[in-house]
Amino acid sequence: MRFFAISAAFLSLSGIVASATIEKRNCPEAARFGTLSVFPLTASAGDDISVSLSLNCPTMQFGIVPQFLDYTLEVPEASNNGNEQPIVLTRRTYTFVPGTIQPMDDFTVQIPHGPFVAGAPYNIVLNMVYPIDGTDGSSVLVETKLSVPITINA
Repeated sequence: MRFFAISAAFLSLSGIVASATIEKRNCPEAARFGTLSVFPLTASAGDDISVSLSLNCPTMQFGIVPQFLDYTLEVPEASNNGNEQPIVLTRRTYTFVPGTIQPMDDFTVQIPHGPFVAGAPYNIVLNMVYPIDGTDGSSVLVETKLSVPITINA
């Protein structure tokens, strides 16, 4: 009976390790900097939205561990007449805990009562700042962006 319990525990642990390895190998290049999602995708000033950033692929597969996460509400450059400045929703410091099964950044934020333009397209933009090795081995901070379109009722 004891042998069966030990065997079952070993097989369970093996399955968990194998599934983590399979997921690591299945990270598409498009998920290199994470997967950003927002709900709901239509909101008005004063409404709460939920933002979720999965950092599993960046941290586990690509070795990218962000230090700072800035979330903004922006009109895409091609549609911006120069009067719609980015609105900062939140600035967050990220700390990666090694061994975390699903590294995430989840939060709820309120759409501010900003000067929204009726009919303008908007994006929730993540500006992720993370370190890379410099040419002399020192740490250099670089930035990348992810975005999700959202409709703001103006």
